[in-house]
Amino acid sequence: MKIVKIPHSEGTDVNRGTEKAPDEIVKQLNECWSNENFQDNKYEVLDSSLENLKEGDIYLGGDHSISYYIFKKFFKDKKNAGILIFDAHPDLFQHFDEPMQTDWLYFLIKEKIIKPENIILVGIRNLDMKEVSVLKDYKIRYFTARQLFNNIEDHCDAIMELAKNFSDLYISIDIDVLDPAFAPGTGYLEPAGLSTRELIYLLQRIKLLKNIRKYDLVEVNPNKDVNNITTKTAAKIIKELI
Repeated sequence: MKIVKIPHSEGTDVNRGTEKAPDEIVKQLNECWSNENFQDNKYEVLDSSLENLKEGDIYLGGDHSISYYIFKKFFKDKKNAGILIFDAHPDLFQHFDEPMQTDWLYFLIKEKIIKPENIILVGIRNLDMKEVSVLKDYKIRYFTARQLFNNIEDHCDAIMELAKNFSDLYISIDIDVLDPAFAPGTGYLEPAGLSTRELIYLLQRIKLLKNIRKYDLVEVNPNKDVNNITTKTAAKIIKELI
């Protein structure tokens, strides 16, 4: 298992500090002695840049704009690639002329790098009304934080049924999918998110899919963290994916 660090924060105007996250998460990962199956799976840590992306299994950002570049490089030419995104926001509101943390997914759609029907959003709960229109216009499938809270088991089944149909699956985890009580160290604090236990439950089940090729974890900001809660949580998530 190769973990690739991408200390990039040029895609954000509100969350500078995310470039420190990869090193801090790896430090905490070294303190995770086993996953919940009581395994200590081996991993290799590599340094990389967006300009010369290295091949890996899990990418540690950095802000969420890195997902655009990773998907474009490794999935653009796949027959029917899909992306499953855990996020408080759909990241479909274009602000700038190049992909940023708030609109990277819109750029993937706009440039026809991914088909809208191959996108699954999980945990969204604070949308700009323009993003609501984009979701409707492109018929993008999503599962809100509210839906998951009401019936997480059945919705996990539904997510897996959709995701298993892609030829290649990329999973992107924005730490703000979690409630700020569980992950205070990030740029956009959105109340009423998932608990750490709920996210781990979803990932432990979803990782059983045979078409998963890569993961990323983004938007952790050590500058805004409290008692290393967020970096420890990020490390816990990574440990369960290894």
